[in-house]
Amino acid sequence: MFLFTKVQVRQAMKWKDRVGYHSGVGIFGHRPRELNEIDTPQEIISKRYENCRAQRLVDAYRTYGHLRANIDNVDYKKENRYIKELDLTRYGLSSQDPVDLGLMYGHNGKQSASALVRQLEEIYCGPISYEFSYLETETEREWFAKRIEDGSDTVDKERQVEILKELLHSQVWDKFLSTKYPTVKRYCGEGAESLLTFFSTLFKLTASENIQHVVMAMAHRGKLNALSGLLKCPPVKIFHKFNGNPEFPEEANAACDISTHLSVSSDITVEGKTVRFSLINNPSHLEAANPVSMGKTRSKQLQLREGDYSPDGTSRFGDKVLNVQIHGDAAFTGQGVNQETLMLSRVPHFEVGGSLHVVVNNQVGFTLPASRGRSSRYVTDLAKSIAVPVIHVNGDHPELVVKATNIAFEYQRQFRKDVFVDYNCFRRWGHNELDDPTFTNPLLYQLIHNRKSIPDTYAARLIADGSVAESDVNEISSSYHKYLQAQYEAASSYTPEVSYYQEQWSNISPAPKAVEVWDTGVDRKLLKLVGQASVSTPEDFNIHAHLAKTHVKNRLNKITEEKDLDWATAEALAFGSLLMQGHHVRLSGEDVGRGTFSQRHAMLIDQQTETIHIPLNHIHHEQKGFLEVANSILSEEAVLGFEYGMAFDNPDNLCIWEAQFGDFYNGAQIIVDTFIASGEIKWVRSNGLVMLLPHGYDGAASEHSSCRLERFLQLSDSSEYAPDSEAVCLHIVNPTTPAQYFHLLRRQVVRNYRKPLVVVAPKILLRLADAVSPFSEFEPGTHFKPVIGDSNANPLNVKRVILVSGKHYYELHKERVRAQIEDVAIIRVESLSPFPLQALQNELTKYSNARKFIWSQEEHRNMGAWSFVKPRFENLLGKKLTYAGRSEYATPAVGTSKLHKLEVDHVLREPLYNIK
Repeated sequence: MFLFTKVQVRQAMKWKDRVGYHSGVGIFGHRPRELNEIDTPQEIISKRYENCRAQRLVDAYRTYGHLRANIDNVDYKKENRYIKELDLTRYGLSSQDPVDLGLMYGHNGKQSASALVRQLEEIYCGPISYEFSYLETETEREWFAKRIEDGSDTVDKERQVEILKELLHSQVWDKFLSTKYPTVKRYCGEGAESLLTFFSTLFKLTASENIQHVVMAMAHRGKLNALSGLLKCPPVKIFHKFNGNPEFPEEANAACDISTHLSVSSDITVEGKTVRFSLINNPSHLEAANPVSMGKTRSKQLQLREGDYSPDGTSRFGDKVLNVQIHGDAAFTGQGVNQETLMLSRVPHFEVGGSLHVVVNNQVGFTLPASRGRSSRYVTDLAKSIAVPVIHVNGDHPELVVKATNIAFEYQRQFRKDVFVDYNCFRRWGHNELDDPTFTNPLLYQLIHNRKSIPDTYAARLIADGSVAESDVNEISSSYHKYLQAQYEAASSYTPEVSYYQEQWSNISPAPKAVEVWDTGVDRKLLKLVGQASVSTPEDFNIHAHLAKTHVKNRLNKITEEKDLDWATAEALAFGSLLMQGHHVRLSGEDVGRGTFSQRHAMLIDQQTETIHIPLNHIHHEQKGFLEVANSILSEEAVLGFEYGMAFDNPDNLCIWEAQFGDFYNGAQIIVDTFIASGEIKWVRSNGLVMLLPHGYDGAASEHSSCRLERFLQLSDSSEYAPDSEAVCLHIVNPTTPAQYFHLLRRQVVRNYRKPLVVVAPKILLRLADAVSPFSEFEPGTHFKPVIGDSNANPLNVKRVILVSGKHYYELHKERVRAQIEDVAIIRVESLSPFPLQALQNELTKYSNARKFIWSQEEHRNMGAWSFVKPRFENLLGKKLTYAGRSEYATPAVGTSKLHKLEVDHVLREPLYNIK
């Protein structure tokens, strides 16, 4: 309960400083900024003009040089690398023509055209190459050209030895596992060992930039190598897991996950500076973790008040928190979630300051060769859709991996945009170590099996250079093998450590094995303050005339005169009261600012300037919590994953994702199945995300009638034979009053545990005159009711009890009143999961003369809650339950008004008249 002490009257704001969204000025969570374009120096432009033919050649190499580059470290196709755009004669030049080398950055003097070509070939056509000519601004293109042509990325001997150790450790690790666990799928790093060089380089770079957090998502190839070798996951923990044991203590009661889905959070210290690296859990839909990592990144940015959350606007996203995504090649091109996620990269309220991407390009997706696995040349071509650069690098050259990482990181820091590294490598074995790839890719694997490993090749080079001795190489390998052997032997006595409910989650506990009631009411004075502020605008704000006449006037009238409150007002009161308690609220989804049904209007648009005003961010001059209204792109999977990541990181804020219509969630089914429903039991990671799914049969046909309630109920681990507790994996509700919705939202933050909440949200009820709640149901001492009894029926006269969930109640009740039926009681089941056994028992005991119990629903019999409620009602309450509603069907709703009307008549008449 929020205790109202002394809250002053809403203070006057300095509206000259207000910020908007459409107008390009900014609001909470988004502060638009102009690109700081830098002109190319005039002397460079003049030099290009004077040497225009040679300049065209330079531009050709910058644009097409990657087509001739030696980036494929297997190259079994032996492609013809003649590129006509790189032919001297195409530009009217011969090899001996004098040209100015100053056309390239960092080069000077007149030399022959052939000398210019040699320089360009070395820079753009070797084992590392680049795509950047399509970048949208001259500033970016010139920066990239200068960094490549004039950059210095020398690797000293000390760093060479570090790299060698990383590569050898990775190789020893894979060989050790192959000996100890020959029948276990490990998705080893053999063929991609120099990926560890990316990690170690990233460690140094982030520390040098004073970054505090790096949030990473990573596919499975080489993940265990990174975890054990650099990310401080003790090998003993992995061996313990390989031995068939859980990665969590027994008290966690976790189902756990496979070893390649492990997560880790480690503090990496480089030169006295410490950076927290967090590698999140991933499901087997590997790329689904990418938007989750972005959401977690943005949550940390909110927590640290960086970027558009900074009070003075001096910070940029990415100053303290960096997002890194490491993709698998086939999955990156094939999974639509990647396009959705990339399209979030520069969207207000979703950007994180640019993600650093690495695509582990091992050239085969399961059995599918690259030529059949995509319709574009490069695995990274999706990057061009958001106009960000790509660095192609041959994994046989670890020092060039360092260079690629340096350039990518520097670009991200400079422009705060995404950037890609196409890391070209190979798989030593098949999709996993138990798979034979020669069935489908014999020529490729003939080459792979006959070539040296990357670590051995690099070691031989350093030995030849005199940087290390062969004995040093042997010692590095043997000492690491001894270390792994000791860790392996320790696995038999290893006890998993507690890695959950720590740091920002330290005040949160697992949900109890009990049924709890939380007082979520709010003082009336605060309710009125919030209600009035929720529709207040500045004096010079040009509000839409219709909204001023209806939305604003009606709400102020209800609040002032303390009339019954509608759904949208109840939501505003829930949001505002949480904001006043210091909790941020984030509302995300398609068109959520206005609301799909033009009911919410959480953001108001100035009709002359298109400046946005969010009234709830101006309740009181001392409020600490703010509402972020994140109108999303037309995406479900990436956006829902993003919001899951936001809620995954911080339990103190209320994160809500609203589907435009309930059925739209099915575009995000992967996120629901693998994260929301099962994340806690697999990874012991609670999450308080709210999903609002507008639902209701009102003649809108198949696509917008049903949120597929039955699917969520099937995902719930609610028991058919024993009473449920708060610990069920999903809390699924179908509330019928605004007060119920108000308490549900507040309960998500007030209670000391977190569970995903699926709200079967209304459409018609948003404006239904009967679907209102008095002020008294919002005040202290009130709470969410899992069951609402029938106050209209005389219990002694009741012979039939109809149980119902959602808006269907109002239609049944209206028909009951019209027909003057007095022997029927209608009980509303507001909470489905956890199943409200005790509350139902309390209600049913009132009806001692009832002999018939009916479940009535709008949805078809094979849909809705029927198959979920029936076994629980009969097994736990000991009473037979009869069905009344639509029959089985293959689609949620019919598409003609006549059929719809016939069905509506049927679902109303059957429970009230036909079942005796």
